[in-house]
Amino acid sequence: MKIIDVIKSGRPCLSFEVFPPKTWDRFESVSSAVRQIARLKPDYMSVTYGAGGGTSDYTARIAAEVLQCGVTPLAHLTCVSSDRSRIREQLARLKELGIGNILALRGDIPKGTDRSSLQYHYAYELIDEIRDFGGFCIGGACYPEYHPESENIAADIEYLRIKTEHGCEFLTTQMFFDNNILYNFLYRLLRAGIDVPVVAGIMPVTNASQITRIASISGNVLPQKFIRIVDRYGDDPDAMKQAGIAFATEQIIDLYANGINAVHVYSMNRPDVAEKIKENISYILK
Repeated sequence: MKIIDVIKSGRPCLSFEVFPPKTWDRFESVSSAVRQIARLKPDYMSVTYGAGGGTSDYTARIAAEVLQCGVTPLAHLTCVSSDRSRIREQLARLKELGIGNILALRGDIPKGTDRSSLQYHYAYELIDEIRDFGGFCIGGACYPEYHPESENIAADIEYLRIKTEHGCEFLTTQMFFDNNILYNFLYRLLRAGIDVPVVAGIMPVTNASQITRIASISGNVLPQKFIRIVDRYGDDPDAMKQAGIAFATEQIIDLYANGINAVHVYSMNRPDVAEKIKENISYILK
């Protein structure tokens, strides 16, 4: 099934994200978590791709396992540390496994890299490669608070327009914690003439240490309501987990109520978190 068809179905849809192991000895534990999440029957599951393509084989294997569980997989693919022959190999492998959906990403440029030596500099170049190869539904990423490397929001929006012109069929957002940020972002997209569907990415923060990572990597704006939750419950793991899931659930319900039908949960290989989120909105999904 093409994910663009799922997103455009007009009904509330929910997807989860998993990431492959970095080493073989962790494969079975990750595989077990993936199977448990797949039993929840999300509309699809995305499988991330390690920095520099380091988990490329595991990404394909996990995506194939998702498919075997009866769930549509969305395989991530990055290009910045690859060459064209390597990308072609990955595309052929995914097609061989029956995986028809790819999230096309530039990926992080390793420190000290000579950019002039790179064959790919932007995600739209990977989108071109996938489109020319044929047979895939292509998604891309977007940042409601604009990409950390962009000059400003206007420049980021222009880059998204280029992605869609090159064949990106839908966009999935980076995590955000204030829905008004997303609503403002969607308005800017419409003003720029970008009308592809946007999937809202939600991260249930279940422990206080995640906040430090989030702040250092993405620089998200954290609303006062969220900060108070972390301040109050951050030292109590069980309470923080419950509060974090509740906060994410409230975000998701508000999104659905405002006509954002596609929500993607960064579930971080946590079947318990994924299950609780789906349980909290089970009647809404029906």
